[in-house]
Amino acid sequence: MTAPIDRVTVSTENVDSASEGLVRATGRTFVLAFCGALRSLRLYPADNPIVAKSVLELHAAAAALATADGEMELRIAGEFLFVNQTRLRLDLDNYATIAYLVARFRASGTGMLRSRVEATPADWLTLVTALNTPAGTDATARHHGLRQRLTAAGVTRFAVELPVKTEESGSGDEVSADLARGAYARSVAAAADVMHAIARGQSPNLRALKRTVQLIVDRILTDEAAMLGLTTVRDYEDPAFTHAVNVSIFSVALGRRLGLTRAQLYDLGLSALFHDCGKSRVPEAVLGKKEALTADDWRLITGHTWLGVLTLFQVREQGEYPYHAMLVAYEHHLKADGGGYPRRLRARPVGLYSRIVGVIEMFDAATTNLGYRTPVKRPAEYVAEMRATADTFLDPTCVRTFVEMVGAYPVGSVMVLDTFELAISRGVNPDPELPDRPLVFIVSDQQGALLFPGRPVDLGDTDANGRYTRSIIETIDPERYGICVGDYFVA
Repeated sequence: MTAPIDRVTVSTENVDSASEGLVRATGRTFVLAFCGALRSLRLYPADNPIVAKSVLELHAAAAALATADGEMELRIAGEFLFVNQTRLRLDLDNYATIAYLVARFRASGTGMLRSRVEATPADWLTLVTALNTPAGTDATARHHGLRQRLTAAGVTRFAVELPVKTEESGSGDEVSADLARGAYARSVAAAADVMHAIARGQSPNLRALKRTVQLIVDRILTDEAAMLGLTTVRDYEDPAFTHAVNVSIFSVALGRRLGLTRAQLYDLGLSALFHDCGKSRVPEAVLGKKEALTADDWRLITGHTWLGVLTLFQVREQGEYPYHAMLVAYEHHLKADGGGYPRRLRARPVGLYSRIVGVIEMFDAATTNLGYRTPVKRPAEYVAEMRATADTFLDPTCVRTFVEMVGAYPVGSVMVLDTFELAISRGVNPDPELPDRPLVFIVSDQQGALLFPGRPVDLGDTDANGRYTRSIIETIDPERYGICVGDYFVA
């Protein structure tokens, strides 16, 4: 059915990816300048030329971000930054800088800053000084202290606000969401660090990586929904890093449902994080290829399984022997029907960890743009395919459990409702009788104007007559409507 989609309209501003890319690029310059000003003021007095230069750079970067109405907005959401409603992408190079700025804002109890284009370098100097020296017994007191200092200095071109809480979340839920966002961002940075180390021929820091996996396991056991939601954040600079983290998160969640112990979940999460480490030895030109792959290209790509085993032998230099990680790296593309790769020399069962990671890897790879893949599929579409083909080449128990875990509309699925609203799935309905009625964010009104942040709704809700208030018509491609799904899970 396509009629309802025809009624949905989206403004050019929402789908202008070039404009969004410009905001991201300018936003990085702004964040670097902001951190430079904060750090210079911690080292030098306010009248030092170095401080003056850094404040002028900050002032210029902020002015470059001013919108048509003359305002710039910076918002903190967990470990993430939004500039003018556009989330800055995290990568290994800018993670430390973003984390530093987030820490300074948190220390001052502030979650949002709005600046008018008329703000002067002197105004910015006052703000940076106040952020560097927060005063108060708690976050709220420090925030009010910041506002009072700005007012006392006659600075009126800034608006600072407390962190925003969602309608449905109390303080405990918001803390849990913040912890999940922090765990995810640190996991991606750790995965990037490991892959870069391997590419340089160095041994990765396995102890640091284990601490990262412990964060993933702890958050899955505490708030699985929040962690699964963050797997929709798929626009980091290198999707291979988020792919590794997503496979680890989903594998731990699936392993939990299959009854694995906490210690086994740690081992599974670490193995999943390493499952594609052999690709660090595959030429980047092949991995990033957009056109059809040649036979030689496929030979190089399929070789990442045994290359992964060779790569993991480096870890033994630290006195560790990642036995299960080696098995997963080698076996995760082997199928239950004897197919897949690498070719088996003799019949033998595939390990449980490998079967779990094999199911998750296929799902995340099929629904993520990894360069050489076939066109990206919608999560709901691919789950239906997995259910239909489970008995032929995937472990049927793992598939059935996975489908129960993610539901008919996995987290991140975008759909049109019969109310002509657009919605994003945010999790399986807690009522087991309603597997086809997920919890969602409503992300547009009935006229098609996009809403941010989304409004949480349960599609299992009924009216006074017992009729469902909203129903799904069909799933859609979010890019067609200018929707960045991940932003609704880090907001």
